[in-house]
Amino acid sequence: MEIKNKIIAVTGAGSGMGRELTIQLLQKGAKVAMADINEENLNETESIVGAKNVSKHVLNIADRESVEKFPAEVMQHHGSVDGIINNAGIIQPFIDVSELDYSTIERLVNVNFYGTVYMTKAFLPHLLKRPVAHIANVSSMGGFIPFPGQALYSASKAAVKIFTEGLYSELKDTNVGVTIIFPGAINTNIMSNSGVERSDAQQEGEDSGSAKTLPADKAAAIMIKAIEKNKFRVTVGRDARMLDIFYRLSPKRAVDMIVKQMGNRKH
Repeated sequence: MEIKNKIIAVTGAGSGMGRELTIQLLQKGAKVAMADINEENLNETESIVGAKNVSKHVLNIADRESVEKFPAEVMQHHGSVDGIINNAGIIQPFIDVSELDYSTIERLVNVNFYGTVYMTKAFLPHLLKRPVAHIANVSSMGGFIPFPGQALYSASKAAVKIFTEGLYSELKDTNVGVTIIFPGAINTNIMSNSGVERSDAQQEGEDSGSAKTLPADKAAAIMIKAIEKNKFRVTVGRDARMLDIFYRLSPKRAVDMIVKQMGNRKH
């Protein structure tokens, strides 16, 4: 899908990856409906990109009634809508399933999975009416390989993966393209946005592995290019690409390697 002159709704546009996606979509000549649960963050994004060709929408994607009203708000401002990027998501505290409370589990599933489903269901009837349209759903490398201490996050992102692949199969012969995105370690503020605190060990690990962390602007460029080329799937970052291959060849060995590398996560 050619990005120029298209109207695209982006969730999580107030910060991190969503902000970078918004910036680059605008640079390519698109108009963007910026959605985020945090109004202050949305205002910060607007201060960076300016008010031209954008609209701001405070939205909790886990609230189905609010999401169902969102397409009308976008079309009232922009006249139509050509695509959605379901980028918003949260991670869980770095603890095992046995220690995770049900309210945290429900929040993860409601935001990461149901939020994506609600957005897709709400916008799909409008996208099917457009000459060319696109849906891009952001999963995670945790959506195809599990990480200890992130089991429910990985499960929610795996649900996004299968949902999106099923959506592709249903829309294959329509005007709506579908892309599933698997980011690896990206330099964003997802931890603070998720209400998750870094331990000293995690912070040291991030610092020592900073060369493997892909800058958000480069990650956003890869994602947008995948949409432009109507790709079925895209891995973002060397870590995601490597683990994707390793997990296909030997799932158990790949998981054992992850467990070994994260052995000090509780210390």
